[in-house]
Amino acid sequence: MNISIGQQTLEPIARRATRRIARRLAPFLFILYVFNYIDRVNVSYAALQMTGDLHFSNAVFGFGAGVFFIGYFVFQIPQTMLVEVWSARKYIGVTLIGWGALATLTGLISSAHQFYWIRFLLGVAEAGFFPGVIVYLTHWYRYADRAKAVAMFMLAIPMSNLLGAAFAVFLMKIRWFGYGGWRWLLMLEGFPAVVTGMVTFFYLTDRPKDAKWLPEDERNWITAELEREKAAKGAQIKLSLWQSVRHPQVLLLAGAYFCYITNSIGLGVWLPKIVQRISGGNTRQVILLSGIPWLLAIPAMLLSSWHSDKTRERRWHAAVPILMVGVALACSQWAGTHVVLAVTAFSVATMALYAFPSPFWALPTLFLTGPAAAASIAFINSVGNLGGFAGPYVIGFLSDKTGTYQAGVFYLVATGLVGGLLVLSLRSGSMSERAPASGVGPAGAVSGRASLAGSINPSRDTSK
Repeated sequence: MNISIGQQTLEPIARRATRRIARRLAPFLFILYVFNYIDRVNVSYAALQMTGDLHFSNAVFGFGAGVFFIGYFVFQIPQTMLVEVWSARKYIGVTLIGWGALATLTGLISSAHQFYWIRFLLGVAEAGFFPGVIVYLTHWYRYADRAKAVAMFMLAIPMSNLLGAAFAVFLMKIRWFGYGGWRWLLMLEGFPAVVTGMVTFFYLTDRPKDAKWLPEDERNWITAELEREKAAKGAQIKLSLWQSVRHPQVLLLAGAYFCYITNSIGLGVWLPKIVQRISGGNTRQVILLSGIPWLLAIPAMLLSSWHSDKTRERRWHAAVPILMVGVALACSQWAGTHVVLAVTAFSVATMALYAFPSPFWALPTLFLTGPAAAASIAFINSVGNLGGFAGPYVIGFLSDKTGTYQAGVFYLVATGLVGGLLVLSLRSGSMSERAPASGVGPAGAVSGRASLAGSINPSRDTSK
């Protein structure tokens, strides 16, 4: 009887709290990431004019686009730790203002060295934002809800590419005060980050216990749930910061994410130029064609996260998409100059790319928590984002050497296949693929049980 009463009492609180948190946080974090990603990748559309105006070779542009990720790599872990040990709200607000200002300054460059430096500093400014938000979501969402939360946040990636394409169509045509459209594209798209950075100081809340916008019963429930999950993980595995980043599973995850980012950034940066080569179209036509794959990526990301949370399986949900990326990109080269077939293949590759990250980012939180989780997530993301340097640079270098983009695309094919194999090599014996199970105790309290070091636990979360 007590169990039944506890369930009847608890379930409405769980639903109300989860929905209220999602309504409060998901749209705002989504908007922040849209501005983040637009400021990061709008250079790919600017390149359609910038490389000609500034006389940049493909190798110069590829290096400048990729050097962003060197600064991003170096400062990733210390900045992400600030979210855990200082304040997510303050850190995110400061970094938004910083990168917005630097993104605007990118539109004023006049030489290759200026391009390299501003991109490097932009990487430093953005280093902790993405892994910091992933850590921040663990402060608010149970494991069972986390893939959907990550998907709602990362949905900003294809959306930012769509919006970036739409803005580029308009802004690349203007010429105000003697400045070309590519300069206005870079300058104007950095300004919203500065504004939202100021709003962040007042809007975000660091942890549920501080959330005055949550009713007391919902605030107490989510705080207790997250504490029980943390205790369950801590009972199974205790790692120092240094041990966590050297954990074999963390190293495999970092390698797999390197392969993913190599494809994601490499394709994102060079797709407009590749489509321009294939189609021979004008700037407007190329931008519109390049936006099609990002539109199709949105439902793929949502479906992947929904099914991964429903089945509570993560490894195969991450491995299959990254393998499909390699296959689809190989097909894009077989399509040759047939625009419809090539764009279709690129669209399948993009759909697969964005089906990957939501289940992937649920994997490290299976066995790590607190500062160790923050350090490991930052480490995985920082090592992975070296692929953001490798992808653009290698494609640019190979295209200069060979006169085509084919060799660069086949480099992406190889990294996609390797990434899938690395995810599949994760051992379920040392890191469970499925979520911790929760059960309702005799007094209506939820007891967490993490299957973290043994066999996979397929039971469902009954506290939903």
